[in-house]
Amino acid sequence: MKKVPLQVRVGLLIVGMSLLFIAVFTTIQLRDQIDRLNSYNKYRARVGTIIVKTTLELLLKDIHSEETAPSIFEAAIKSFSDEEIVEKISILSMTGETVATNDPMMREFGESGKDIETYKDLSRTSSESTWFYSRLNKNTQLIEIYIPLSLETSTKYIVKLSFSVGNIQQAIVSIFVPIILTIIAVIIGNVFLGLILLRTIVWPIRLLNIATKDIASGNLDMNVNIKTNDEIQELGETFNEMTVALKKIKEKAENANPLTKLPGNTTIREEIEARIRRNEKFIALHIDLNDFKAYNDKYGVGKGDEIIKFTSKILQKAVKDKGESGDFIGHEGGDDFFVLTTPERGEAVASQIISDFDAGIKSFYSEGDLQAGYITAKNRKGEFVKFPIMSISLSGVTNQFRPITSYGELTNIAVEVKTRAKLEGKSVFFVDRRHGPR
Repeated sequence: MKKVPLQVRVGLLIVGMSLLFIAVFTTIQLRDQIDRLNSYNKYRARVGTIIVKTTLELLLKDIHSEETAPSIFEAAIKSFSDEEIVEKISILSMTGETVATNDPMMREFGESGKDIETYKDLSRTSSESTWFYSRLNKNTQLIEIYIPLSLETSTKYIVKLSFSVGNIQQAIVSIFVPIILTIIAVIIGNVFLGLILLRTIVWPIRLLNIATKDIASGNLDMNVNIKTNDEIQELGETFNEMTVALKKIKEKAENANPLTKLPGNTTIREEIEARIRRNEKFIALHIDLNDFKAYNDKYGVGKGDEIIKFTSKILQKAVKDKGESGDFIGHEGGDDFFVLTTPERGEAVASQIISDFDAGIKSFYSEGDLQAGYITAKNRKGEFVKFPIMSISLSGVTNQFRPITSYGELTNIAVEVKTRAKLEGKSVFFVDRRHGPR
């Protein structure tokens, strides 16, 4: 399925909401305008009916000859039209003839006979007190009002008035300008809204997407600069923090020992120096295997690697069981390791390491070597000598008793302590407890 870009979906959403708003606004305006037109036309019809009836009845009293009636009525109709009192008016005789009118259709085709019948039908269904009769002509959508003009007790003429009701065409004409202004305002408003959405949502997301792809391709130096003062900016800042963390993880992975996967020399130095900068109290345990080289020479590098992995697991287990959550384990290389923990936990961690190592190391020797209690291998001079079953030396260096200012200073002290520990010829833990300067 083809992907639809976010900016396109945002644009379609804005257009859709705009059309919906305009449609709802127009419908409300139309209904309101039609209601107003209906109210106005009803009022106009009532007032016009009263004026027409009153005026024509007064004129009727002054008409003494039927021959003069049409001209008098025509003059009155013209006056009504000029004053916009009525729209269409016709005066009909009781015999069905059009006496006077301003309705072109009535003048040309003359349907007054039907109007007389309509009047009679309406008058029969109305009360005796009714002085006019009305109906809605569904064909023409006009309100038709019939007024009898009476002289003494007899009806002489019928006046037919026609008034428009509110319709959509009239309403649209009336609200044309407000609708156009509304559409223009909506378009301008949506342009600004679209630009705001693009700047605060779409563009930052696109920037994050591009940056994510760059990171996926290996570019961990990628940073994003998003200034929206909201959660998206916070997301960008978190993204930048993530790139820094990934870069550190990558550096640690590249520096990690390939055999144990533990952090190597560079990371060990950074961890120690970070604790020194933070003025944290810590103890660094330098771990070294006694007579490891002799074992390698006798059993081979493969078996030696197994012991290195075994030692790594022992360190991790001891730190997990006896250490703190922020403790650190590093592998300098060969059979040299570092553990960083708090001074309070150092003794417990070291004791478990020695106990687990001494219990597990025997499984890496043959039965004959275990019974003899040693192995025979060449020393550094090339001479065959006896080497005891492997043991482990732990040299503790802490800033609990005196300050330590650098990684180099710590490693120098560790070498001194290790030299002393190896003289024991067995698994042992020594801590430098000296006070004051070295």
